[in-house]
Amino acid sequence: MINVIFFSLVGGLFSLVGALVLFRDKKQASKIVQYATPFAAGVLLAAAFAGLLPEALEQNSNTSAILTTTLIAFLTFFFLERFLQVFHHHHDHEDRKKKASISLIIIGDTLHNALDGVAIGAAFLVSPATGIVAAIAVALHEIPQEIGDFGLLLKNGLKRKKVVLVNVLSALATTITAVAVYGFGNAESFLIPYVLAITAGFFIYIAASDIVPELHEKSKSKFDLRPWFLLFGAVLIMIISPIAHKYIDAGHDDEHSSELHNEADDHGYEYSDKDSHMQDDDHYDE
Repeated sequence: MINVIFFSLVGGLFSLVGALVLFRDKKQASKIVQYATPFAAGVLLAAAFAGLLPEALEQNSNTSAILTTTLIAFLTFFFLERFLQVFHHHHDHEDRKKKASISLIIIGDTLHNALDGVAIGAAFLVSPATGIVAAIAVALHEIPQEIGDFGLLLKNGLKRKKVVLVNVLSALATTITAVAVYGFGNAESFLIPYVLAITAGFFIYIAASDIVPELHEKSKSKFDLRPWFLLFGAVLIMIISPIAHKYIDAGHDDEHSSELHNEADDHGYEYSDKDSHMQDDDHYDE
């Protein structure tokens, strides 16, 4: 639970970095957005396809059901943005965002952060490594997204202190939903694979909505680096993810095994590693 709280706070409040840059230097913030967006999109795509979906399919072998759930989630998020226009506010849609009221922007950002928390909480139910990778993906995406929302709120007349306060309160929705999903969830629940599939659809939609409008536009520079940042983000997660599973999950399993040994000692009998593996086998048989 401590890990869930810590990493969800990182994922939710990491956007403050972008805000500080925006307040200090608008040109620098614009450069960060230009390259951080495709990088974050690559991270989200890799987290979805190389992390969340494989985990969902490992827990539920019904490939058709898992992939259909991902598709339905993708389409649902599309229609939420299309008709409600409160789900995802991206920094490049300035014409649309200028028409939005301050309250609508805040509601949309809070909903977005709440869904981020669901993603992080569900991922931690699977394993610590999966949760950390999901939190990293969320955090990296928050910087370019929040720079756009911060800029719009300032243009609408909100003072800097209020912008920061609103962002902090909105970001706490990430931690609240992450803790709720993790606290009330069950790693063995049949719903977890579907929650992971929904999260994957969420990540894929965000990435696709960021990539399509930008990377096909002509770059002002002679050599466009944005596609390479997209590739770098994807490759980075594909490298980090297996390493995290190897070391973080291994440490978590050792800690769990140690707890079983201590419990066995309290009851006055020996508990071997073989017994632990037998319990795991019985769990999978069930």
